[in-house]
Amino acid sequence: MPDATDPPELGGDGASHVAELASSLAQLRSAVADLSLPLETVAAPAARAARDRVLDQLDDYLLPRIEAVAAPLLVVVGGSTGAGKSTLVNSILGQHVTTPGALRPTTRSPVLAHHPLDASWFQTERVFPHLARETTAAGPSEAPPAAQPAPGTAESRSLRLVATDVLPPGLAILDAPDIDSVVVGNRELAAQLLAAADLWLFVTTAARYADAVPWDLLREGAARRAQVAIVIDRVDPGAEVVREHLREMLAAHGLGTSPVFLVPETPLVDGMLPAQVVAPISRWLTATGGDSAARTTVIEATRDGAIDDIAGRTMTLADAADAQVAADAHLRSVVTQTYAQAARDVADTTSDGSMLRGEVLARWQDFVGTGEFMRAVEARIGIVRDKITGFFRGRAGAEPKVAVAISTNLEAIVFDAADRAAERAFGAWRSDGAGAPLLANLDLSRASADLHPRLAAEIRGWQSDVLALVSERGADKRGRARVLAIGVNGLGAALMIVVFASTGGLTGAEVGIAGGSAVLAQRILEAVFGDEAVRSLARAAQTALLDRVDRLLDSEAARFLERLDEIGSGASSSRALRDAAQALQGAAHRERSARSAAAAARPVPRPPGERAGLGDAGEAHVEHRGSLRGADLSAADDPYALVAMTAPEKVPARRGLLGRLRHRHGRA
Repeated sequence: MPDATDPPELGGDGASHVAELASSLAQLRSAVADLSLPLETVAAPAARAARDRVLDQLDDYLLPRIEAVAAPLLVVVGGSTGAGKSTLVNSILGQHVTTPGALRPTTRSPVLAHHPLDASWFQTERVFPHLARETTAAGPSEAPPAAQPAPGTAESRSLRLVATDVLPPGLAILDAPDIDSVVVGNRELAAQLLAAADLWLFVTTAARYADAVPWDLLREGAARRAQVAIVIDRVDPGAEVVREHLREMLAAHGLGTSPVFLVPETPLVDGMLPAQVVAPISRWLTATGGDSAARTTVIEATRDGAIDDIAGRTMTLADAADAQVAADAHLRSVVTQTYAQAARDVADTTSDGSMLRGEVLARWQDFVGTGEFMRAVEARIGIVRDKITGFFRGRAGAEPKVAVAISTNLEAIVFDAADRAAERAFGAWRSDGAGAPLLANLDLSRASADLHPRLAAEIRGWQSDVLALVSERGADKRGRARVLAIGVNGLGAALMIVVFASTGGLTGAEVGIAGGSAVLAQRILEAVFGDEAVRSLARAAQTALLDRVDRLLDSEAARFLERLDEIGSGASSSRALRDAAQALQGAAHRERSARSAAAAARPVPRPPGERAGLGDAGEAHVEHRGSLRGADLSAADDPYALVAMTAPEKVPARRGLLGRLRHRHGRA
């Protein structure tokens, strides 16, 4: 006959669905672990905390539980500071396994009591892999040693394992740190341990049962359908108001069917509550954890709720990943638009005639000669070629001063545009919550320190492009080969002037002067190449200039964009998270359907005391497998019995998982 602690049998189909569920959980964990939330969006802090909680619950509870269905039922005792958690644990075990008091080792080393036969389940990193292991064996009146951290490791954490044959095999009890500890790490650890529980035993007091912190955790537990029992400690006579109010609060938070145990204000005996005071809790825990069917029911209900909760949380994380992508796109857009505007500003400035003033204009006039030369060109365009030939003869190797002036002005224009773009992009990022942290320790508010030499090199390269255009076009003109050979620099300077020909940016006398200069440059070129060729050359020269300017500005914008590339934005995480959550939901549905079908095909189990063949040998077996202190006391022997399920007139005794278990074992 199977032992009462044997795990439920799984058929081949059921086992395959469990394997699929385990695989889906592992894939979801990988997707969550890969999630990057580097940008400080509005949702990012909460999403990072949620991601950590999901990983903790997967590592501490779901993955170990799905891989080891036969592992003991883990009851985590949690509650507020001074609620009496440690005293309660010691009292139901009848042994000093954990130290009561505000300053106790439990804050650093939570205590897990288990049957000696179950030691292997907890000695490895199967659960709570982030906690080191300590082992202790405590006697009936033996206080556990106060664990002290190693020098320099005051914040180190460990899990203290206490083996005791008082507990039945298949049941383990963990005393967690205070959920409202003044130490943030203790609060976080308490929440993490509760999230890894198969069953919560939540301890509060008659004076503090309505505090906000416990109910925040209870709401989270209700959201993932955690199996919860409530212990209200230190209840004075006439506590009916407390009981009724608590029932209303539990019902309002989705915990209306949770068992409630009221523990009266009672003097301690050897640091423990009397056996009859804890007897209702001991009986209930023994019946729930010591029976295979009852234990499996609790474990499966908690596991199913946790899986559904994890799937929902993963969808929320996917939304947070989308927000990261949107923030990344916005920051990139700010930069690209700012530098695109800078490129447009350069294009406008280099084509509206603004270049044809000051030093450039003076050097061009020096270059082309006196006013008589200009008037001669205007009067007799047919002899311009001869004038140009004579003008350039013997000076082919010298770079015209006008080209130097163009280079100087052009460098100033582009640098100013890049500098203004950097200032605007920096300001936009600094005023954005996601962008501001990316600017730390970076000097991005001005143009690059090395922009000037790079600009000078690009402008010299462009002027070489212009000379190459003139040379290539002149090579096809046999009659003009001599002119190009002698005056390519001069023709290149004229082409640059034509590129900057528009006079839209000039006023007054400048318009006439610059306009005349541009006309002269164009007519010189037309005399050599023809009017259609000049227009083509000007377009090509302008395109070459703007291409080089775009590359420079792109390199300036890249200083910002590289920050986004370095941290990544989770662009692919959203889809992976949603796919993993949907796959988990599908696998969970199939596993539950198979489980329900298998359960429907099995005969309804009889209560443990009525099982065939139990008799005296069965009673001996029950004694061997452990019974918590006071579990053998009858209700008649318990003058302090204030145990209360949710009011029968409001919630039927058989409704709710823990209520059904309690009714099954004669505790209604």
